[in-house]
Amino acid sequence: MRVAIFHDYFSFIGGGEKVVLTLARHLGADIITTDLNRELISRMGYDDVSIISLGSLAAVPPIKQVQATLKFSTCNFTGKYDFYIFSGNWAHHASRNHRPNLIYCYTPVRVFYDLKDDFLSSQKNPLARMAASVWVKIHTHFNKRSMDRIDTIVSISDNVARRVKKYLGKDSTVIYPPCDTSRFLYAGDDGYWLSVNRLYPEKRLEVQINAFARMPEERLIMIGNSGKGDHSVTYAKRIRESLPPNVTIISDIPEDDLINYYGRCRGFITTSLDEDFGMTAIEAMASGKPVIAVREGGYLETVADGKTGMLIDCKEDDIIKAVKKIASDPASFREACVEQSKKFDVKRFLSGMDSIIGRS
Repeated sequence: MRVAIFHDYFSFIGGGEKVVLTLARHLGADIITTDLNRELISRMGYDDVSIISLGSLAAVPPIKQVQATLKFSTCNFTGKYDFYIFSGNWAHHASRNHRPNLIYCYTPVRVFYDLKDDFLSSQKNPLARMAASVWVKIHTHFNKRSMDRIDTIVSISDNVARRVKKYLGKDSTVIYPPCDTSRFLYAGDDGYWLSVNRLYPEKRLEVQINAFARMPEERLIMIGNSGKGDHSVTYAKRIRESLPPNVTIISDIPEDDLINYYGRCRGFITTSLDEDFGMTAIEAMASGKPVIAVREGGYLETVADGKTGMLIDCKEDDIIKAVKKIASDPASFREACVEQSKKFDVKRFLSGMDSIIGRS
């Protein structure tokens, strides 16, 4: 079976990009995308995966998103492949010309649905807010029309499946995204806490930063990049300019270095707003590290409260209490964390995807 996987862009590497690269290698599939940073692909160790670029995009939103939609909706690889998979917010517009198909859905585009009001209110300039409102309204229409051409929807979590049903009126199958748990190892405790995120407003990183500003005896290392040409640029700049001495932000590191940071931290912290799934929590647990996560979204499906870490409200005081409690005996969580992570191992993901596209 010849398979093509359409994905928004590879201008940075996050959870979605790792999923696509893992699946493409397993299926022997070609990836079709827009912006492509081959150096990042090489750094991840995926030089063997075939990637086709439809061309670069403008860096300015929403022009970037409009361009991506147009490139995917007008491309045509009919007859070259037997099956098509879509990944991301814009790639599924290629469904216009490519069937049979499947979308691996990380979430319905949140600025069109559950985060729409937050997104529009964040536009301080009235003209910008008006333009954003028009774009959201028009693009929501095209988004729903494109999703109507999808044959099968696979959601990454029960949380996302509920959004798919609520906002798109469609049923979906849940297959958790893959974590290659064999790559993550406990390597000690160097005393720092770790947070791995894209530097986006919905990650609520300022709550973590403010909590650690009140705990000068503790250290927090944040690893992540801001996007290019999206809503994260201003936010990332603001938080970088207001870091206390015990908080560090690191960007653009090789995968092996990231794995080492997981292996040597004391524990992991994540505060994402209604997280779709939360792969970083799985990676931390695979490293034998307890996770402090907000009590919402995908973390309710992945973190066992009191066994593999703690589920908290997104408040500075709650982070401080959890840090102090776990710091008293972080090693006691180690065995349970490793066992929990195995529920989300890459082998389960690949087996599930093989089954749903008829390869098993």
